[in-house]
Amino acid sequence: MYGWIWRQLPGNAWLKALLSLVLVLGVVYLLFQYVFPWAEPLLPFNDVTVDEGMRAVAPVGPVAL
Repeated sequence: MYGWIWRQLPGNAWLKALLSLVLVLGVVYLLFQYVFPWAEPLLPFNDVTVDEGMRAVAPVGPVAL
């Protein structure tokens, strides 16, 4: 697939590399501006399973082993 895209781009290797970079940056921009904000409510990032009442208490001072 990437070879097909490379062959379809016009120009020499430097121009193709520049156009490839612009295409990659464009895809990243579209993902961050439109796709990720749309998908974020669908993902379970806020579904925590740790109970807030069961906090671990850090020991104070040196601990003898």
